[in-house]
Amino acid sequence: MTTIIGIKVKNRLESAVEVQAVLTKYGCFIKTRIGLHREINGECSPEGLILLEIINDIEAVEITNELCDIEDVEIQQMKF
Repeated sequence: MTTIIGIKVKNRLESAVEVQAVLTKYGCFIKTRIGLHREINGECSPEGLILLEIINDIEAVEITNELCDIEDVEIQQMKF
């Protein structure tokens, strides 16, 4: 099964370091990572969206659980 995790980081300046630490910890299980953010008047938006393709269901659960513990982070999942 393939799991796609959508991570909305609502305050990138405050949460980015913690989010990156989780992604680094599980880096071997992340097949694809896409980062999206908007530009507002020439400046980066304070919000960001990261899409992950996870190759192992057990790690997908663990990544999701750790990311949910970070303030200003919202998680959504798709499974195929």
